[in-house]
Amino acid sequence: MGDKIWLPCPVALLLLATVFSVLLPGAAGFTPSLDSDFTFTLPAGQKECFYQPMPLKASLEIEYQVLDGAGLDIDFHLASPEGRTLVFEQRKSDGVHTVETEDGDYMFCFDNTFSTISEKVIFFELILDNMGEQEQEQEDWKKYITGTDMLDMKLEDILESINSIKARLSKSGHIQTLLRAFEARDRNIQESNFDRVNFWSMVNLVVMVVVSAIQVYMLKSLFEDKRKSRT
Repeated sequence: MGDKIWLPCPVALLLLATVFSVLLPGAAGFTPSLDSDFTFTLPAGQKECFYQPMPLKASLEIEYQVLDGAGLDIDFHLASPEGRTLVFEQRKSDGVHTVETEDGDYMFCFDNTFSTISEKVIFFELILDNMGEQEQEQEDWKKYITGTDMLDMKLEDILESINSIKARLSKSGHIQTLLRAFEARDRNIQESNFDRVNFWSMVNLVVMVVVSAIQVYMLKSLFEDKRKSRT
């Protein structure tokens, strides 16, 4: 096949085993630290805050949705490590915000103090980019590159392909998580509408029965002979 050199099968298998032994530990630690989601219930009249440590020049993306609760709204507040307000929203049902980070702990809060009786079910997802793990993984790969120039596909190409697959899988998981959140919110809305329809149907049924009974009583009273009989 021209001047292309192919490795014998046992050597190729050994190379692939080396590749996956390097990749899998990094991949196992990637998802929990860089992409996470959480669903919680926020009682009426309360406020809940979370903190996320971030390095310098990274990217923090926060997406939230109100899945259940009267009005499907919440107040959202995002603050920098210095306490400076970056985002402040009132009575929103969902939102997406991305910030370029500084070194320190970022605070984001969900505020339901404006509600006196209704609790809210809130879903949020954090996507963290440029956290430094990728550069460390690439440094770990460099010691395996020596002596592989004769390969048709170099380890750099394998690393690029695997990183592309990992990014696409992460994006697919993100989309599926959002679809589940939308599905949960729509299901809660439908169940709430179903309960309302049943309640008002019962009210209308009771009103109809009462009105029918009153009409029967009034018609019956019209035909009653109220004259006193003489003996």
